[in-house]
Amino acid sequence: MKTEDEWADEVKRILRAEMTRRGITYDQLQEKLAAIGVHETNANLRNKVARGKFTAVFLLQCLSALDAKTLNIN
Repeated sequence: MKTEDEWADEVKRILRAEMTRRGITYDQLQEKLAAIGVHETNANLRNKVARGKFTAVFLLQCLSALDAKTLNIN
């Protein structure tokens, strides 16, 4: 059974992997989020992802901004 921290590490890994697949930096993700109406400072964005403890809404916003059509969670 995974701990809360292990789940946070997993979601952080998933989001970072999607960014890496697309060659997207945090600065670019910030711009893409702003384009869909989600305004985060660069520092706040980095901190959220580094902690891995953010809402499912934020994860979906990021994935939408990254234009992710499918997600592999294995």
